[in-house]
Amino acid sequence: MKRRNLTRALAFSAGLICGAAGIYVSICARVVPVVEADALLTEPTLPPPPPPVEIHVADEDLHALLRRQLILPIAGFDPALLSDSFTTPRPGRKTHEAIDIPARRGTPIHAADDGYIEKLAVSPRGGISIYQFDPAGVYCYFYAHLDRYANRIKPGLRVRRGDIIGYVGSTGDARASGPHLHFSITRLGPEKHWWEGAPINPYPVFAGISIRHNAADPGN
Repeated sequence: MKRRNLTRALAFSAGLICGAAGIYVSICARVVPVVEADALLTEPTLPPPPPPVEIHVADEDLHALLRRQLILPIAGFDPALLSDSFTTPRPGRKTHEAIDIPARRGTPIHAADDGYIEKLAVSPRGGISIYQFDPAGVYCYFYAHLDRYANRIKPGLRVRRGDIIGYVGSTGDARASGPHLHFSITRLGPEKHWWEGAPINPYPVFAGISIRHNAADPGN
């Protein structure tokens, strides 16, 4: 009899525990969503970040640069000997996005266009370099791996097409045994940042110079 009563008591206690657990789970299931909903209502909503400004290069850029009648920064170099290395992969970057003009160390570098010196820089990659803007501040011309600057070159200086602005070298990550001028063109954004812009392949621009030169002098 005592054993039967004990069994009944244990069963009754287990029933009470299960019932209490069920009530607790039911209450939690109702309360938790309400708390989460309140938290969502009180959490501040941040505006989405603005989309990045995209600078597009179009055929009009090539036509505009051809109309500007740029000159090769290295006097006497035949544009027909240039190699289109714009899309060639380079260590630490996607592509070259420039052309290289080989020349002896110390060869004068001429301004490819009218404009003004925006920035003189020295970096592990480009070495001694110059950023030049065209007169309207639409395009940036970048000259890198210089041996040194011309004596009077400084930021803000107005230059004319053909002015000597520096000398060929192999500073930065260029091979010491292969001095050359690294030259690139970018279309500037509205902020006119010299360090960013849309790359434009200089090769067609200078290939156009070669075509005009040969057309003007059939004897070549």
